[in-house]
Amino acid sequence: MDGMLSNFDIGKPVLADLLLQIHLGKIQLPDLQRSFCWLDDLIIRLLASISKGWTIGAIMLLENNSPHWVFRPRLVEGVQLENSPIPTYLILDGQQRLTALYMALFSNRPVQLRSKRNYKHSSRWYYIDIEKALDPQVRREQAIISLNEDRIRVGFSNEGKKIDCSTPEKEYEQNLFPTTSTFQFSKWRQEYCKYWNYAPEKLELIDKFEQEIIKRFEHYQLPVIELMASLPRPAVCQMFENVNTQNSVLTFFDLATACFAADNFSLREDWAEKEQILKKHRLLHSVRETDFLSCVTLVATYYRRQHAIKTSTPSQKLPAVACGRDEVLNLSVEEYKTFAPRVVVGYEEAVRFLHGQRIVTAEDLPYQIQLVALAAVLAVVIGYPQEQVRSKLEQWFWCGACTAFYTSWHEARASRDMLEVPDWLMGNSLVVPSTVREALFDRSFLQRTQRRHGSVYKSISALLRKNGAIDLATGEALSDVNFFNDPIECHHLFPTAYAKRQAIPASQYNCLVNLTPLSQLSNKKIGGKAPNEYLQALVDQGISRSRLDSILRSHLIEPETLWQNDFEMFLISRTENLLKLVSEAMGKTAIGRAFEIELPALLVSYR
Repeated sequence: MDGMLSNFDIGKPVLADLLLQIHLGKIQLPDLQRSFCWLDDLIIRLLASISKGWTIGAIMLLENNSPHWVFRPRLVEGVQLENSPIPTYLILDGQQRLTALYMALFSNRPVQLRSKRNYKHSSRWYYIDIEKALDPQVRREQAIISLNEDRIRVGFSNEGKKIDCSTPEKEYEQNLFPTTSTFQFSKWRQEYCKYWNYAPEKLELIDKFEQEIIKRFEHYQLPVIELMASLPRPAVCQMFENVNTQNSVLTFFDLATACFAADNFSLREDWAEKEQILKKHRLLHSVRETDFLSCVTLVATYYRRQHAIKTSTPSQKLPAVACGRDEVLNLSVEEYKTFAPRVVVGYEEAVRFLHGQRIVTAEDLPYQIQLVALAAVLAVVIGYPQEQVRSKLEQWFWCGACTAFYTSWHEARASRDMLEVPDWLMGNSLVVPSTVREALFDRSFLQRTQRRHGSVYKSISALLRKNGAIDLATGEALSDVNFFNDPIECHHLFPTAYAKRQAIPASQYNCLVNLTPLSQLSNKKIGGKAPNEYLQALVDQGISRSRLDSILRSHLIEPETLWQNDFEMFLISRTENLLKLVSEAMGKTAIGRAFEIELPALLVSYR
């Protein structure tokens, strides 16, 4: 238990002391925190809760003298200092609450609101209606009002009269107390009593207000969790992510950006430059900043491990090759600067490789994370002869794409591939990568899979294009249709409407065997007709029977099964043809219901 508690302390400092530390710059924000963005009603509810002594939740602070990490700090919004000091603490959780309280209670300036919806700025002063605050029949939120920068509200008081607090005398007249005077109450009270000539009823009113409202602010304590500087950077970032309650959750890219900023390097600006290069390619339009950073991390950790191997580090102490959150946050600026340019080249090489596999758009990709792994692998094997690596690379890619290996635990799969594939491609290892060795694909996989937009369908669609599939209506190679960005749709060869009329089970007519990629025009011509009807319609429009049969064979369809509307034979024959297509891509030979790997005898098994 002692070890668990040694990384943090829990205290209950007085609110006024916390706000003073913020005012002096001793408590600041890490630059990973986003801007203050609370709305007016949230601030009123916060002030109301404190005025009643209710809890507003705990605050989390972090000691700012760690040997493990450096975050660039910034002042809490509303604080104005000519020279910002090195802070003692950084706010990890509670930024919005502390910023609102500082501006409303301590800054002696209006609260600067920023709308989440349109990002417009507005300035608001907050007041407590003394009489309403003391009335038990009035909800406390109704006793707190906000005024614009001029401290004037026209026609919206309960009596429909103008509220004007543009001078202290007008505040006294209307019994409206400015929250910015909360911790200088004695001074405001003195002027208030003087304005009313020390009238007994006013003295009684202000005494009661002080006892029931102001004292609650003055004595209010906030539970504060103080994280010690001994925590490693990944742990700090994890805690920040855990307590972050913004609608838009911070990614590890946001956290890394803040870490890199401490070394005067703008990760966000660098990514913007590299994004422009990558997004010249249609295939890379879906690459996100987190994907790119994961890819850099894979390459960096690969070379860390290679360096450790060269220095005879014991195997049990070799650094991991990985791209998880912790590994990304442990990436140094120097490593990023070294490997990010290589990763850009890796992505561009991936575009060339995938074009050869007839994958040319982001929508064609079976898995986005496999593109990350592919780009990382290519960043490492740059310079090796293409003929030496291409056939193996194709086998690895299709084994991962067709077998849904990247569906779950995808980061672990990418990390293991990065550990195993580059050395295998470069001939430095006879060990076959596990993604290739463990890949299995049987006929039931084709017949039970019904996701048109899933990885298996995308893989088979790409393999059909690579195999020379031709569009029914246009006579163009589908790879050309796809290259020129014309719409390609997934269509049933035995259309749904026809299959329902024939009482074919949905599990059969919706399976991947009954689906194929076709142009939008072909889809319209097929409609819901029987196969022999839409085929005959194409012949009637001028396509010869022999040409049409050749097009069907390019989709691995036995033409007679469609001309005869024989769904059962169609399902059997096309399943076998598709299995052969997949087995060739994966480098596997069909044995029974599954496939076993075809490898030269000299390759040893993975240990």
